[in-house]
Amino acid sequence: MAEAVKPRLRQKYESEIVAAMQKQFGYTNINQVPKLDKIVLNMGLGDVRDNPRGLEAAVGDLAQITGQKPIVTKARKSVANFRLREGMNVGAKVTLRGARMYEFADKLLNIALPRVRDFRGVSDKSFDGRGNYALGIREQLIFPEIDYDKVDKVRGMDIVFVTTAKTDEEARALMTLLGMPFAQGQ
Repeated sequence: MAEAVKPRLRQKYESEIVAAMQKQFGYTNINQVPKLDKIVLNMGLGDVRDNPRGLEAAVGDLAQITGQKPIVTKARKSVANFRLREGMNVGAKVTLRGARMYEFADKLLNIALPRVRDFRGVSDKSFDGRGNYALGIREQLIFPEIDYDKVDKVRGMDIVFVTTAKTDEEARALMTLLGMPFAQGQ
């Protein structure tokens, strides 16, 4: 069985980023160096109640973007104000790990984000205090896999980069070295 080719971003991590992080933070062991653990994509679908075909379209879009079948998330509680019943479909999510995670991160950082209109970088204030970074995207059209003519509705999504970093400073350094385009002065 032929060995799979390592994703480009993973090769960069192993060859350049590990050494740079060891030098910057003084790690003595390469296992101390923070790394990407997983990437979680979540698409909330508030309009699914009125348009059941919207769920199929959103799941299809997420599957095209990630190369992995999404899980349909369900409401945990009933909320009368939102006309929501327990167990109703409310969204879709995908958790990427390994090679797919690195391929998606590479595509997001180098192809999709630069396609955003008036893009000046992403906020560097979206770290959670434990080394994870959350990013919101307003439309799925920035990904090259999505065919503009077949989109029924523009939907946004949340992307969370889960890292093994202990602090936000370490996570920010890791994300910067991976190529995350942080905005200056925001």
